[in-house]
Amino acid sequence: MKGTLQPEPRQAREAAPTRAYVAPEVNIYETKDGYVLEAEMPGVNKDGLEITLEGNEITITGHRMNEVVPGTPLFREREPVDYRRVFALDPAIDTAKVSAKMEQGVLSLTLPKSEQVKPRKITIS
Repeated sequence: MKGTLQPEPRQAREAAPTRAYVAPEVNIYETKDGYVLEAEMPGVNKDGLEITLEGNEITITGHRMNEVVPGTPLFREREPVDYRRVFALDPAIDTAKVSAKMEQGVLSLTLPKSEQVKPRKITIS
């Protein structure tokens, strides 16, 4: 990852909130214009999603909607927990242009590189 997007240490993630959270699984990849972070959060829709950017940290929190069952549960493997993950951002990311999209339980964050760090062609006179 070249130090671009760094998840916070596991101990900090577990100790921070008192509410039960799990870390969503993520894929991060680099494009020519920036980075894309995809986080899987099944059961979360865009209304239950909160993304905050503070300093050089981006925090993703996903709240699952309470599941109403039409009877008495006999067996349950899915826990009613929410998602939370924090990443330290590279200063080369243009935080004013970060965008997010939620589709079928997968959050896609687009983190564009600042114009100053993008490669550019220099014209020879």
